[in-house]
Amino acid sequence: MLALALALCNADRVVMSVAIVPLSQAYGWTPSFAGVVQSSFLWGYLMSPIIGGALVDYYGGKRVMAYGVALWSMATFLSPWAAGRSIWLFLFTRVLLGIAEGVALPSMNNMVSRWFPLTERSSAVGIAMAGFQLGNTIGLLLSPIIMSRTGIFGPFVIFGLFGFLWVMVWIPAISGTPGEHAQISAYELEYITKGQKLVKPRSGSEKPKRVPPFSKLLSKWPTWALISANAMHSWGYFVILSWMPVYFKTIYHVNLREAAWFSALPWVMMAVLGYVAGVVSDTLIRNGTSITLTRKIMQSIGFLGPGIALLGLNAARSPIIASAWLTVAVGLKSFGHSGFLVNLQEIAPQYAGVLHGMSNTAGTFAAILGTVGAGFFVDRMGSFRGFLILTSLLYFSSALFWDIFATGERVDFDTTG
Repeated sequence: MLALALALCNADRVVMSVAIVPLSQAYGWTPSFAGVVQSSFLWGYLMSPIIGGALVDYYGGKRVMAYGVALWSMATFLSPWAAGRSIWLFLFTRVLLGIAEGVALPSMNNMVSRWFPLTERSSAVGIAMAGFQLGNTIGLLLSPIIMSRTGIFGPFVIFGLFGFLWVMVWIPAISGTPGEHAQISAYELEYITKGQKLVKPRSGSEKPKRVPPFSKLLSKWPTWALISANAMHSWGYFVILSWMPVYFKTIYHVNLREAAWFSALPWVMMAVLGYVAGVVSDTLIRNGTSITLTRKIMQSIGFLGPGIALLGLNAARSPIIASAWLTVAVGLKSFGHSGFLVNLQEIAPQYAGVLHGMSNTAGTFAAILGTVGAGFFVDRMGSFRGFLILTSLLYFSSALFWDIFATGERVDFDTTG
């Protein structure tokens, strides 16, 4: 169910990456303004992760995820109606989509930390994130097909309706914690709880503080390692997700459906390799490799691999070769799911949601800068190539920062003094 929710999350998000081409042609938008439209989702996404993460830590992932999916499905479903009124109302629905989707990954992290022992969390995150990436594939492949039959806004309506259906199943079928599940066996409950690094209850309650200790969180280098990793991950992710259909159409002059196909294939590889990375990560830990070293290995692959592959993409002379390099870049990027994304649960499980929110906020700033910056860069330079080189250099420097400051050990954020 988590994987399906994340698939819907990205399908609703990625529709605009396909729709932006006919919308730009219909309304005469420049690449710069198209970048602004693409980034409108991120304006909303910027607002919710920290508050959403704190809500997830306090109320649990089940409840917050249900509200999030319902709200982003409504925003997607209402997009055609809004577009018929004004561009500003349409942009508002994209902002609302971003606000709602900001709780998706913190909710997923919370549910995984509650339902899985430490030695299975990377695999669980890998499966959930496989759904996340397949949502990109579904959105990129189905959107042009649906548009050809129903018009530009058909996918918005269909994906929105699927979200409402998901909520109707999620609420009665899923429990927030193993202990709340009516049919869980005593053996399974014991297996889960023994395999978790439980946080010692504070003042008779296992709930985190209502106001997280932000100053303490920001005073530790492992927090900044997470923030920088999420920022770089989001920069590369949203630049590729938002601009690759346009890249293939403008550089290689393919049609919209072909551009969507070339852009969709890498996300299939990301889904597959994300699961593989999770299995490899869990195996390393079970065989005695330290959590710290495991997370550094996974994240280094997740940064150095895409950095090298984007340089190869820059040199490609055909859409097939370009798609191959892009597939390598996006596929290896998924190793970060077993790096920084799981690390949130390890250094402070009681604050995993708010840590995710803080790092996601930095990631969203980076994503806005990258998405809008790419459009302005193309407007002024006439090419994506320089921007791809810049992104590669950022990947390399981020890998170095992570390897110096990241840790897999519990960090004390509650002790004063």
